[in-house]
Parts: sequence; C-alpha cells; structure tokens
Amino acid sequence: MKVLALETATLAGSIAIVDDVEGLIGEVKVSVKIAHSERLMPSIEWLLKASAISIKEIDAFAVSIGPGSFTGLRIGLSTVKGFAFATGKPVVPVRTLDAFARTMPFCRHLICPMLDARKNEVYAAFYRWDDNICTKLGPETSIKPGELLKDTNGPIIFMGEGARIYKNTISDLLKTKAIFAPSSHMSPSASTVGELAVEMIRQGIAVDPVSLTPFYIRKSEAELNWQR
Repeated sequence: MKVLALETATLAGSIAIVDDVEGLIGEVKVSVKIAHSERLMPSIEWLLKASAISIKEIDAFAVSIGPGSFTGLRIGLSTVKGFAFATGKPVVPVRTLDAFARTMPFCRHLICPMLDARKNEVYAAFYRWDDNICTKLGPETSIKPGELLKDTNGPIIFMGEGARIYKNTISDLLKTKAIFAPSSHMSPSASTVGELAVEMIRQGIAVDPVSLTPFYIRKSEAELNWQR
C-alpha cells in the first residue's frame, strides 16, 4: 500500500511517498519562502518520477490538516482532493502536531511541538512516548507561550518555528530544563504524516474528500473581520 503524503502547514513544506512494506520510499522537503502553490505540484511530479511510481499506483493520499498556516493548509487540502477525485482513491486527514511529535521517536522527555500562530501565540500540544506509542496529553491549543508553560516542569523538548521564535521566553521560564530540537527536527515532516496515515488506514479511517476541512483551531482574520 503506497501513500502520497503532503505537509503544507508551514513554510517548510514537504511531500513523501510511504509504503506499508517498504517504508519511506522518498521525501522532498524545501524550506524556502516560495508559495506552496508554486512548488507543490512540481515537487510531487519530481518525487513520483524519481521513485518510478505513477499516480495510478498510489493507493491513498494523506494530508496534514492543521493547525498551521491557513493558506498552506488550504493548498494542501485542495491538492489531495483533486487527486482523490481524479483517481477514486481515499484521503486520510492527519493532525499536524500529531505527525510532528512523531519525528522525535521514543523520546524519554516530554515533547512540545510549537507552530507560530501569530498574535504572539503558538499552536501547541504536549506528547509523551509510552510503550512505543506517541500519546497526546491534551488537545491542541492556540495560546501565548508563557501561559502554556506556567505550570509545567521539564525537561521538555521543543520543536518547530514557534519554539525558534519564542526561544528566549521558553528558556527564561524553564532554564536548563528547556531542550530545543536540532534543526533537522524543527519542521513537520510529510514522512510521518504518511506513517500515521498507514496506521489509520489499517484501522479503517478515511474520509469523504467533499466533507474534509482544515483543522484551524481558531478562526482566520478574514472570518473575524466578516463577523465584525
């Protein structure tokens, strides 16, 4: 079973092909300030060609549904919907932070992936590996870093652009108990989106592309302005 997975929640977008037997077949990750709409399809075409796999051989499509960049999530979602309608293959929605936490496998410390939510807030959640399972300890939230960490005890491993932006704030609160992931683990990965999707497919989890929407957590600025 081959899954084409997309991760477009941040500027560091990525595409991967994951197989339930062979594992990771290939992944493209580019952290540049070019819109996903400009580089997503060329990257998908390159990865399929480099892997000698046609789109007809893909059994399912996985997409990171958020939280994250409103524009990036919409682009990723519309892309997999197009593939699903064209091929008749299923779509698997994967929560962004769930997949992100899995890029730090079997860690003995608490894990906190953080994405920039603007307005001095981050999208974040806490995870812990237990019995080879990465467990989310509470729901994702949009919150100021200081409020998120006021009742926490370290050591905690911080990942993501939010951790990079608010590194000084985090360090001031937790001192030496704040551990920051290396640069290779500072952005979400399409490969773990694909891995989670394979597990979800085995559990019979897939959705109708028509009903699939991004997981924003909070409303966009445009929606708030419209309500006002």
